[in-house]
Amino acid sequence: MATAFKTVEPLEYYRRFLKENCRPDGRELGEFRATTVNIGSITTADGSALVKLGNTTVICGVKAELAAPTVDSADKGYIVPNVELPSLCSTRFRSGPPGEEAQAASQFIADVIENSQIIAKEDLCIANGKLAWVLYCDIICLDYDGNILDASAFALLAALKNVQLPSVTINEETGLSEVDFKQKNPLIIRKHPVATSFAIFDDTLLIVDPTAEEEDLATGTVTIVTDDDGRLCSVHKPGGSPLTGAKLQDCITRAITRHKEVKKLIDKVIKSINPK
Repeated sequence: MATAFKTVEPLEYYRRFLKENCRPDGRELGEFRATTVNIGSITTADGSALVKLGNTTVICGVKAELAAPTVDSADKGYIVPNVELPSLCSTRFRSGPPGEEAQAASQFIADVIENSQIIAKEDLCIANGKLAWVLYCDIICLDYDGNILDASAFALLAALKNVQLPSVTINEETGLSEVDFKQKNPLIIRKHPVATSFAIFDDTLLIVDPTAEEEDLATGTVTIVTDDDGRLCSVHKPGGSPLTGAKLQDCITRAITRHKEVKKLIDKVIKSINPK
């Protein structure tokens, strides 16, 4: 009977749970799904991480290449993110060129990198005007069940913390680059941006970490990105219901708490890999 009611009136079905301050999956309104991270999953990448947020699974691989910096940014390298939502992760996505949601997610990740200063691009420069690192960050969704932005930002951060770049010098006589794969150094991670997403129900009620079903029924979504100092890096709100200043402040406060949880989880996993 409940299944039939959910099929015919999904929104009303959800409302009955929300009135009791819980959700159909048993979570409270402000409760995140179980979150796990596995670092170094792809041996052929320079850095990688796999993140599970409930049933949403995302993997990020970072590939580093050498290139000449641009004329107007002679002392900077590049970070090129790309989010893929292939048809294998959900029936809502089609094969072929990236859809609107994948493009929006890629732009969101690019904005997070730029606004948070997760890496100083000057740190990627090897020789001013001559040589710099380019980091290609490919984020692929393997299983989609909502909240792709939180999972993607988390996977990117964990993968970048796993990157080891070989030492590169330029031979003054030949002008060619020489790469020493025996001597590798980790990236300098300046900030740790963490995304926290909320779905807005009936224009007033906020629920954290929405599933795909909850996103479809919501009247709007908002994603807050904060860094280590509790500083606001980004607010991503693609239309939908407006938010009052008080509600937005509630979101920011919850996002700061979530940041501490995620940072603690990453540190724990990295410590287990490098116990020194």
